[in-house]
Parts: sequence; C-alpha cells; structure tokens
Amino acid sequence: MVMSGTSRRIGRSLARREPPLRYGSASRAFHWITVALVLSAAGVGLWIAHARPDDEAFKLTLYNIHESIGVTIWAVTLARLAWRVSHPPPPLPADLPRALIFAARANHTAFYVWLLSMPVVGFVATNAWGFPLTWFGLVPLPDPVGKNIPLAETLTFIHRLMAWSLVGMIILHVTAALWHQFIRRDGTLRKML
Repeated sequence: MVMSGTSRRIGRSLARREPPLRYGSASRAFHWITVALVLSAAGVGLWIAHARPDDEAFKLTLYNIHESIGVTIWAVTLARLAWRVSHPPPPLPADLPRALIFAARANHTAFYVWLLSMPVVGFVATNAWGFPLTWFGLVPLPDPVGKNIPLAETLTFIHRLMAWSLVGMIILHVTAALWHQFIRRDGTLRKML
C-alpha cells in the first residue's frame, strides 16, 4: 500500500506525538473552577461553624449554599476525571526524584478521593440531621437516609476531619507549586496558568 505525503506526515506526527507542555484549556478551567468552588464552600463552612448566625432562616440559607456548592464540587470532579481519562496531564520534570513524583501523584489522588467523597459525607449527614437538600433552592435532591441523629453526628465529625485534612493537602499542593516555580524554576506552575 502506498501512502500519500499527507498520510505519511500525519502518521509520523502521531507516532512521535509529544506530551503537552501545559494543561489544555478545559483542564485548566476544571482546575480553577474547582479552586473557586472549594474556597467558596470552605468560606461558607467556616462562617457557619464560627460566626454562628442567630437568624435561623439565614443560617439555613448558608447551609443550603454550602451543601449546594459541595454537590457542585462532586459533579465538577466527576466531569474533570472523565475529561482527564482522555486528556492526560503533561509529564512531571524528568529529573524529579521518585519520592517527589510519588508524593505528587498521591496528593492528586487524595484530592480526587476527597472531592468525591467529602460532599457525599456532608450530603448524607445533612439528610441524617433531618434536612433534605434542594440544590441552590432549585432542584430537590433525594433524601437517602432520613433523620438519624447518631449517624448525623458521626458523619458530621468525619466531614470536619476531611475538611481539615483537605486544608493540609491544599497547603502541600500550593507549597509544591511555589517550590517548583521559585526554587526549582522548572515551569511546572506555568502548566496550569
């Protein structure tokens, strides 16, 4: 079979396809949307936990916003993972020590696990407290467990532990990005900008 010049060029370019030097625009959008959602959920969660509004209706509105953002994080994370399957990330620097590669991959895996499980734990806890969720006051979501105070207390405790461990993962992630940018100067941070 004789290949045309165009076919040969396409074949060669596919065979030696270089990994991307930076994340694609959709991957970057997923990342920064996730950042905005997590910071929003954290801000509202801290407000609820530490400012404790006296107005009960306002407090319930804050809970609804926090929980609705959590459901949105869950959905965005599912979409992000689906996208990532067919759009792998750019490679890490070739000279990065194995231990750091392992740490980076473990932290990213933990992020995905937390971003999928933490909203579920919070959602079920809310249901167990006896409050069904209507996503941003628009879409009623199922009430899978019904009122169950002992379960609600346990899940709320787990949700708080997960929140604080997520803060630790974020600090580690941001510190690593800054280390790559200002100490190693290897361009890793620019891949997501």
